Amino acid sequence: MKSTLPKLAVPVGIVGIVLLLVVPVPAPLLDVLIILNILLALVILLTTLFVKKPLDFSVFPSLLLVATLFRLGLNVASTRLVLGDGYAGDVIAAFGHVAVSGSIIIGSVIFLILVVIQFVVVTKGAERVAEVGARFTLDAMPGKQMAIDADLNAGLITDEVAKQRRADVSAEADFYGAMDGASKFVKGDAIAGIIIIIINLVGGIAIGALQNGMAIGDALSHYGLLTIGDGLTTQIPALLMAVSTGMIVTRSGADTEMGAQAASQLGQSRIALAVAGVAAIGMGFIPGMPIVAFLLIGGGLLVVAYRLGVAAKAEEARAALAEQQAAVVAPTDTTDDLLEQMRVHALEILLAPDLVDMVGGGSDDLLGRVKALRRKIAVDLGIVVPPVRTRDSVDLPPATYSIRIAGVEAGRGQAPARSVLALGDQLDGLPGTATVEPVFGLAGKWVPAEMRHSAEMTGATVIDRVSVLVTHLSSIIADNAARLLTREDVRVLTEGVKQVNAPAVDDLVPNMLSLAELQRVLQGLLAERIPINDLARICEGLTLRAKVSTDPEGLVEAARASLGPALTAQYLDGRVLRVIMIDPTLEQSMLEGLRPSDQGTQILLDGHRVEQVLGSLREAVQAVEAQGLGAVLVCAPALRPAIHRLVSAQQNGLPVLSYQEATAAGSTIETVGVVRATDSIVA
Repeated sequence: MKSTLPKLAVPVGIVGIVLLLVVPVPAPLLDVLIILNILLALVILLTTLFVKKPLDFSVFPSLLLVATLFRLGLNVASTRLVLGDGYAGDVIAAFGHVAVSGSIIIGSVIFLILVVIQFVVVTKGAERVAEVGARFTLDAMPGKQMAIDADLNAGLITDEVAKQRRADVSAEADFYGAMDGASKFVKGDAIAGIIIIIINLVGGIAIGALQNGMAIGDALSHYGLLTIGDGLTTQIPALLMAVSTGMIVTRSGADTEMGAQAASQLGQSRIALAVAGVAAIGMGFIPGMPIVAFLLIGGGLLVVAYRLGVAAKAEEARAALAEQQAAVVAPTDTTDDLLEQMRVHALEILLAPDLVDMVGGGSDDLLGRVKALRRKIAVDLGIVVPPVRTRDSVDLPPATYSIRIAGVEAGRGQAPARSVLALGDQLDGLPGTATVEPVFGLAGKWVPAEMRHSAEMTGATVIDRVSVLVTHLSSIIADNAARLLTREDVRVLTEGVKQVNAPAVDDLVPNMLSLAELQRVLQGLLAERIPINDLARICEGLTLRAKVSTDPEGLVEAARASLGPALTAQYLDGRVLRVIMIDPTLEQSMLEGLRPSDQGTQILLDGHRVEQVLGSLREAVQAVEAQGLGAVLVCAPALRPAIHRLVSAQQNGLPVLSYQEATAAGSTIETVGVVRATDSIVA
């Protein structure tokens, strides 16, 4: 029964509104309904003030329509009583006689003032804000969706969190779209109020003078006061609803109640309060001004400013005391302490002192995000990323972080405090510092965190600073996965495979290959971002190859072949694999120039010809990327390792596949470019 009543409340209420339009309502019941209407509008207004964000009151547009229909139903019911009985209950009579002092002129003026405030000031502004907010929210949707996908791909959030965030983005767009339409209800309500009061006034005078035999003056006084009372009882809640509409569409992106937000921001500058207080006291001494009122208000502002100053000084004193207590004499370093400081950590994040707040211990802080990233990389690449040591460093410039591998800096970036990174083409109107996104090289701007909503409204993709750092870390780990894979990691991985497929490992290690040799093969795969999570299949392929040769290059190629379609699947676009071919004549000359070396097979080409080949490849890749597509370079199996070494320096990240690997997945091959020794040909 508990769950049923709320579900029935709205349907029953709407049926009741319909009945108001056709069934006469007794005056006592109309009094109750009018009071209910006023209180409903007041509750909605207070709710808009206390919600932390607009989406917490997502039912508002529908509620606004129901409230508008309710008021119009009351207008019809009260008009029926006023014109039919000459009496519409105590509430309307009280508004007509007490609220406007029994004067039809005063009542008309008050009514017109309320209508002007509602229609010209509040409704007009709310309608424009709702229209712009809806358009900007829809424009920002693609950027927000891309940011969610980027966080999910980087392992910063789980599938459940991504699903919830996508739902929130969709709900936000639906809400502001609905508010754009709902604002028209408020505008129409104001116009309807004016028309209804004119009809009631003319109809009342006509009925009083023509049907009831009243003098025109008496009819105007009697029916005019009732009409004004009727108008006030509906326009006051209508004004409250209009203000509620303006409040909810003008809320900023901060997740705090409006009252707390206003108090916090107005109280930030005690100087402004003090100056206002002095100005108020000064105005009190102007001849004719009520000096007592000005002195009370001005004195109150000065007291508030003084109290804020005392609180600020007390906070500064507490902070200084905390620093003094923290500045204790460091104990003498023990041998273990020195050994710990000497140890080289596989992965390390150094933070400038002003960035240590990123390590807050919450579920969404840097440490938590790094933990989620390690889980994602374990699933995607099949390696266990070593623990990431995080510490501060006074040697770094402000707002700077450094990512190190084995003590050597692998990347550096910025993450200013209280800022977010906005990526887009329309950032000129936003305050902040221009920058370049560290992973993809996109132009962006660090903007104040409180401007996040404004940045999103321009269509920019907005990323918090922890996500920027973790995405940068993810890219560096992927680029250096081969360096991070230790022999101990290989031992742990093989032990894990033994638990489910012992023969795959026992036949290979240590009978045919040592752990060091297996490590080298796996590093060769990771160097080209080939996942090694199917280690059992890799070991089986290596066992067959090791019976013939233990040449490292041949072992890597055998491991790649063992992965079959899984190797190519990551490069497919649906069922299509876009490839860049090598001109057959050039490919044949490369095959003839293959020579073995200590670093693997090499292609003997003169420097000028190498530059021509690389230049042709570069043009082909740029042409494909200009279309927003990706491609792989394919060549003869014997050439693949040498070609990869040749092009990896300039085209880092360009996959190089053999013909057999490209066709293993049974996909459709689409040639998008041909590399020649002179110029590339783009398909």
